[in-house]
Amino acid sequence: MQSVLHPIIGPSKTIEDLTGRVAIITGGALGIGYEIARAFVQQNARVIMINRSSEQGTSAIKKIKEECGEGAMIEWVECDLGSLKEVRDVFGGLAERESRLDLLILSAGINTNQFGLDADGIDRHFGVNWLGHFYAINLLYPLIRKTSNLPDTPAPRIVFESSEMHRTAPSNVHFGSLEEINNEKLGPTELYGRTKLAMILGCKYGLVKRVIERNEDRVLALSVHPGAVNTAMQQQWKDAYPGVLGKMLTAAMLSVGRDVEQGSYSALYAATSPEIEEKGWNGYYFVDPGKPGKESTQASDPALGAALWELSERLVKEKVGPDALVAWDKK
Repeated sequence: MQSVLHPIIGPSKTIEDLTGRVAIITGGALGIGYEIARAFVQQNARVIMINRSSEQGTSAIKKIKEECGEGAMIEWVECDLGSLKEVRDVFGGLAERESRLDLLILSAGINTNQFGLDADGIDRHFGVNWLGHFYAINLLYPLIRKTSNLPDTPAPRIVFESSEMHRTAPSNVHFGSLEEINNEKLGPTELYGRTKLAMILGCKYGLVKRVIERNEDRVLALSVHPGAVNTAMQQQWKDAYPGVLGKMLTAAMLSVGRDVEQGSYSALYAATSPEIEEKGWNGYYFVDPGKPGKESTQASDPALGAALWELSERLVKEKVGPDALVAWDKK
């Protein structure tokens, strides 16, 4: 049934030639991130995939080169987004090494799963899905701004892989403190939903309102919902809810989900379609290509977005150092 989506929202309708452009994709060696990387390489972009597993990175490069030829411009870089110091070293290094960055796709993440702490002592869902990405954007943003000022260059784009699961965030979320984030009483779905809420808020009320618009940067930032997708991440339902319930949830999600390629279409649209800039859709959340979504009340709260941004900056400084963040504003 889902295969009929291919001719309707397939990438052939949204992807142009990307020759000369550089993309960084977190989670690019697996699942949706891999399909995005593959599509970009097919359109002649140079792609840098970020993942924890060298085995996944090696496998992804091998498959893409088998399909696109040995000349395919694809590489893999190791990083644990749950370690802010590792994020500093890896993404800070990329910012110094690269001469441009046109596309930043934030696709890495932990699916619905049990509570646990990352390397920084932060809820691992929040640390990997949101905070590590927040810091990566900060470190890369001067390079993105530099790219936006290059002649004859499309506006660089930042795309957050969010989800309709943002509606499952706790009703009392305030993003007020680390103690709130590290609430062990929250269930797997609430932990995951809170991070997807953070992505929408951070995109719209943080990156767009506080950085892009304030500095009049020619940069686009968007968040997307991929749909229920049949990736390996669906197996995490078994870990989130041990026993029969987890097995039932996994089976249910796999039975109705889109295939992985279809799951990449919303992000590919957000990353490449000229329609977004033409219609002034900066900061929007998309539930399908060309289809802006209706966010939850929480995701439409600028005060909650401000609290998230301020907490994120505090946590990075506490865990990495007072000078950890790059200035967001133009010098």
